[in-house]
Amino acid sequence: MQNGDTTWFQHDRFGLFIHWGLYALPARHEWVKHTEQITNEGYQKYFDHFEPDLYDPKQWAAAAAHAGMKYFVITTKHHEGFCLWDSKLTDYKATNTPAKRDLLRPMVAAFREQNIRVGFYHSLIDWQHPHFVVDRIHPQRSSPDKAKLNKGRDQKKYAAYLHGQTRELLTKFGKVDVLWYDFSYPGEDGKGRADWESEKLLKMIRKLQPHVILDDRLDLGNTPGAWDVKTPEQAQPREWVKVDGKPVVWEACQTFSGSWGYHRDEMSWRSTDELIRTLIDCVSKGGNLLLNVGPTGRGEFDERALDRLRGMGEWMKRHSRAIYGCTQAPAEFPTPQDCRLTYNPDTKRLYLHIYAWPYKHLHLEGQFAEQVKYAQLLNDASEVKLAGGGGHGGQTGTQTKVLTLDLPQTQPKVTVPVVELFVK
Repeated sequence: MQNGDTTWFQHDRFGLFIHWGLYALPARHEWVKHTEQITNEGYQKYFDHFEPDLYDPKQWAAAAAHAGMKYFVITTKHHEGFCLWDSKLTDYKATNTPAKRDLLRPMVAAFREQNIRVGFYHSLIDWQHPHFVVDRIHPQRSSPDKAKLNKGRDQKKYAAYLHGQTRELLTKFGKVDVLWYDFSYPGEDGKGRADWESEKLLKMIRKLQPHVILDDRLDLGNTPGAWDVKTPEQAQPREWVKVDGKPVVWEACQTFSGSWGYHRDEMSWRSTDELIRTLIDCVSKGGNLLLNVGPTGRGEFDERALDRLRGMGEWMKRHSRAIYGCTQAPAEFPTPQDCRLTYNPDTKRLYLHIYAWPYKHLHLEGQFAEQVKYAQLLNDASEVKLAGGGGHGGQTGTQTKVLTLDLPQTQPKVTVPVVELFVK
């Protein structure tokens, strides 16, 4: 079975994740139904009061575009089972809340207007559905009536619902660029490929939209065509992600603070500087960054999120060509201390991202002295003088060629300065 088209994905590098659902109202983590073991009846108040009156997807799309994001992935349905679109297969959807409308369709249109590609997250899990068997991560996992609750539930009927909703998403919204399932947890009292009927689901996906990029969470292992991208979550890989020793397409999905859904009281927010370094680090290892926003219950991006997106946009305005179309640098160009390297193989330009500004000089070993013909600061295209010639290898005392960059004594007023190196 063929894989999806990741060509654009490996060029664009930076995407927006959006987690939005009923959990925006309790505003204390998107897993609140699970962690507080809330019943369907207890959770109903959030459905009854979901009224995002300030929702303007054009503002969301504009914020993403300004930040330099080239694709977005929206939670069409999270584990709570609530659907943002007017699904014909359930009543548990936005059109039946005080919102009284399909929230997904205008979002897709708004992002497409900004030339941002469309991705759908869809939960394999559904804590609301009457045929989803109560298991070890279900909100009612500890209920003394667990066996009674499961009486009459038919997981196959749930699988049919899952497949039916996938068909809706892939046939009613035009071209979908990414399909992001979440997640399998096989084993005792868990769920995996048999529960989702993953092989059958995969065949339908590849038939309906063969180009779509599919994540790796259907529990199909390394079955050919079963996934297109590996998805490390809330962590930075040490190196290019590999499967069976071979580098693969990968994307780190991360949050601003820890929660994916809107969390009013969470104060562990990451700085703009650190988020920019995270994006750079991903690209320097051949990967992408999918950075998440959890909108509020009234339909706005939190001001803290907007602040970070604005800051990242200011940096990307002047440094995006060190990100778009770039990947890990060839091995003959070793990364200096306190730096990251990205490389554009089409333009043959190296990008030296300097995390800690040195005093006047930065010494580059390897093939830099022989291959680099010109250098400039990327933020303002001002020349960086090059000093070639011999140097000493230090520990061994052997003669090596070193390229020395003659840098300004004062760091440029950008979050992470970048030197653009033109290679012969």
